[in-house]
Amino acid sequence: MSEFPALPPLREVIAAHDLRADKKLGQNFLFDSNITDKIVRHAGDVSQAHVIEIGPGPGGLTRSLLKAGARSVHAVEFDPRAVAALQDLQRVCDGRLVGVENDALTVDLTALCDAPRMIVANLPYNIATVLLIGWLRQIRQEREAFGSMTLMFQKEVAERICAQPGSKAYGRLSVMAQWLCDVKKVFDVPGSAFTPAPKVTSSIVRLVPKALDEGAPDFEAVEALTAAAFGQRRKMIRSSLRDYSDYIKRCGLDDTLRAENLSVADYIKLAKCLT
Repeated sequence: MSEFPALPPLREVIAAHDLRADKKLGQNFLFDSNITDKIVRHAGDVSQAHVIEIGPGPGGLTRSLLKAGARSVHAVEFDPRAVAALQDLQRVCDGRLVGVENDALTVDLTALCDAPRMIVANLPYNIATVLLIGWLRQIRQEREAFGSMTLMFQKEVAERICAQPGSKAYGRLSVMAQWLCDVKKVFDVPGSAFTPAPKVTSSIVRLVPKALDEGAPDFEAVEALTAAAFGQRRKMIRSSLRDYSDYIKRCGLDDTLRAENLSVADYIKLAKCLT
């Protein structure tokens, strides 16, 4: 699909709708179409999926998704000013854009559109981790909930998602994400690319749900186990996971290891013993 020549520049959209970034909502707007186009390219073939976007703001990434031929874009936005700002774009995209005024923390994304679904989003920093955990929980319940998730996080959070055992960044988020998805950090975005410019670098991470082994543990079991282990990450697991000592022995794990030394497979093996 071509550009949208009839649409005003994003800065004019912001001025027309008084859409000044609200720090309380974690809003940082991305105007550079080269970057938003690049995000969409890394998301894969959007023409084969219904795309869900969280926090579209004035619609920069939304325009790139539609330009790339997304079957539909469901833009979930908490801020009514941003929902109104999408109306001009809705008028020129042949009904493929649906503005959803709702709270991403509570809305069931799978109810918005049929599969196949993709999430592509510049996530609000202040709720990004909570959102990801919720979507991972959905994926554990239904692998086909989302075909992929291409998401922007603070670089520090992205590194935690992708971290390997033995590193300081490796933790609960690493285990939960890598258990359920193949994860890859694809590129960084400097703070200068945003308005207002955050003091941190952002990173794009792509997560693709993977098939689980038969008898995979419940999400809650892995969540509780990793919370206990990494809640006292400096201690040996004989101490941090003392309530699980019998299971540690049954699984043949070395109880002198620390939380960061256990692999994702070790945590899943131990969680299986609990169920």
